[in-house]
Amino acid sequence: MTRVPFTGDEKESLHASLERHRDVVLWKLDGLSDEQVRRPMVPSGTNLLGLVKHLAAVEYSWFCETFGRETEPLPFDDDDPDADLRVTPDETTAEVVAFYGRARAAADEVIRDLEVDTLGTAWFGDPVTLRWVLIHMIEETARHAGHMDILRELLDTTTGDHPE
Repeated sequence: MTRVPFTGDEKESLHASLERHRDVVLWKLDGLSDEQVRRPMVPSGTNLLGLVKHLAAVEYSWFCETFGRETEPLPFDDDDPDADLRVTPDETTAEVVAFYGRARAAADEVIRDLEVDTLGTAWFGDPVTLRWVLIHMIEETARHAGHMDILRELLDTTTGDHPE
C-alpha cells in the first residue's frame, strides 16, 4: 500500500495520496466475480465496475484533456450524464480495469512532466493548476472509494480502506 511520505514535497505527497486511493479502488474488486462487480447494489444502479469506469474517464479528462494531452475515446455523453458510470454488456471487467490502468499511467505522465503551478483549461473553460487537479482527483477518488467500500460490504461484508 502506498504511503504518503511524512516529509515529501508537495507534488510527491499529493501524487502519493492519489495513488493510495487508486490502489484501494482496485482492491475493492479483488476476489469478486464478474457478476458481483456489475451488480447494482443501490437504487441508483451504482456498481463497483461502473465506479472504476467513471474514475478512469475522469482521470483521463482532468489530467490529459485539461493539459492538452491525448486520450482514448472517453465514455461521456452530453445527453446522458451518467454514461461514464455504466458498464455495457460487451465491456469485460478486464477491459474496464485495463482502461483504468491506462488512464492512471497517462495521468502519472502528466504529473511527472508538469509543475504543480502549471495552468491548464478545465472542461468548463476556467484555468486550473495541476495542484488543483491533483486535489480534486484525490477528493473524487476517495469519495468513490468510500462508495465502493459500502458496495463491497453489501456484497460480502468485506470492509476497510486497505488490505491488512
